Amino acid sequence: MLQQLQDTEEKIYMNRIELAFKNKKAFIPFITAGYPNINKTKDFIYKMVLAGADLIEIGIPFSDPIAEGSVIQESSQKALEAGTNIGNIFELVKNVRKTVLIPLVFMTYINPVFKYGYDNFFKQSSLIGIDGIIIPDLPFEEKNEISSYAKKYDIKIISLIAPTSEKRIEKIAKEAEGFLYIVSSMGVTGIRNEIKTDLTSILASVKKTTNIPAAIGFGIHSPKQAKEMAKISDGVIVGSAIIKIIKQYGNKADDYIYDYVKSIKTAINN
Repeated sequence: MLQQLQDTEEKIYMNRIELAFKNKKAFIPFITAGYPNINKTKDFIYKMVLAGADLIEIGIPFSDPIAEGSVIQESSQKALEAGTNIGNIFELVKNVRKTVLIPLVFMTYINPVFKYGYDNFFKQSSLIGIDGIIIPDLPFEEKNEISSYAKKYDIKIISLIAPTSEKRIEKIAKEAEGFLYIVSSMGVTGIRNEIKTDLTSILASVKKTTNIPAAIGFGIHSPKQAKEMAKISDGVIVGSAIIKIIKQYGNKADDYIYDYVKSIKTAINN
């Protein structure tokens, strides 16, 4: 019996991302670590979990986040000004992991990872319970720069498929792991009133190639939008709308984040 329990625990640990999508549409909120400070980031993550988040993207602030719109750029800059660094982000995740069981994924850029040292970064990420990593400025064709380190420490590299990917979709999907991040719109992150990309065709191409879950992000902010995106995908990713809540309410944003995450989670599963 003890061995069975240990085997079950190991299976759960090894498949956290897979389990996040199992038999449901996954909601994936994003948060900038250290905005407005590290302690509040921990509180906000707990609120997201309680509200039903299935997987959380933790953004490592960087001085030149080229994939981000003004809202997340500003949060990144303020987090850096508050003294946020990779060391205290690792400590944050380590503390969060004491009670949070859902998958946690880093969203960052190649420069901070390179500066920290590839082997050390992925080793520490694994030790604190990170399940995957998203690096928007690392082209798919160049992911071998980090893939051996990620594989060594069992960190999934989450690939992005953009509207411009076209003939590369099949190639990217074939090598996908964890989940695929489907970029809904051209440009940077940020709230959009309309999403006009032919996402149905993109997702059809993906599904012909792989069984890996595909979640849509960039621009989604309302429960109505989330519900529509969830109809054609396996999950929905929201970032800027949550950061705007933090910008508005600061250290008192906890309950507002809870209510917002709850509203999106309810919408995509009804």
